[in-house]
Amino acid sequence: MDTIDRIPAHLIPICMNSLELLDKWNRRHALTALPPSERLEELFLDACVLLPWIEALPPGALAVDFGSGHGLSAALLAAANPRIQVAALEASGKKVAFIGQLRMELGLENLRPLAGRAELLPPLGAQAGTAKAVGSVDLLLSWWMRHGDGRGPFLALKGPSATGEGRARPGWTCVAHPYRLPTRGSRVLLEFRESKGVEPRA
Repeated sequence: MDTIDRIPAHLIPICMNSLELLDKWNRRHALTALPPSERLEELFLDACVLLPWIEALPPGALAVDFGSGHGLSAALLAAANPRIQVAALEASGKKVAFIGQLRMELGLENLRPLAGRAELLPPLGAQAGTAKAVGSVDLLLSWWMRHGDGRGPFLALKGPSATGEGRARPGWTCVAHPYRLPTRGSRVLLEFRESKGVEPRA
């Protein structure tokens, strides 16, 4: 089991500036109940497990972070691969407004705040999808069926008890990637892909 214990050096300024902005907004808008001492590990270090997939996406690709919340993880992904677009999909208006401010203040032109509900938006044709603590795997895969291009991975960050959620589903393959955070313990990344032979969507 890999331990995710460091943020790449070139991404640390983005993380620290994001946390500073979150702290300012949180005093007025209550964007998160997570204590400040836990935010770096939970919001950024945890998202670093996604970087190998995000960094491998080709220029012009679209990654969608479903239920992005305040968008800090999406900001990290956008900073990690400036050649792609990262859509931070969130239904809460105040959180979408924060993501827009985050985009402007950090200069992340490839971070795209996207307001709405996944099941109602027109298909996005994305090349990768991510989600953390948003809903059941079946719900997430229904969103990915709508918004994915039929080729790319859907990456679900889950707690250690969620390994069973990677059970076989018709039309899908799943690989579980267990990992550990320094103080917050074991986690698992579930990598879903539509099975070979499924016709890619336009």
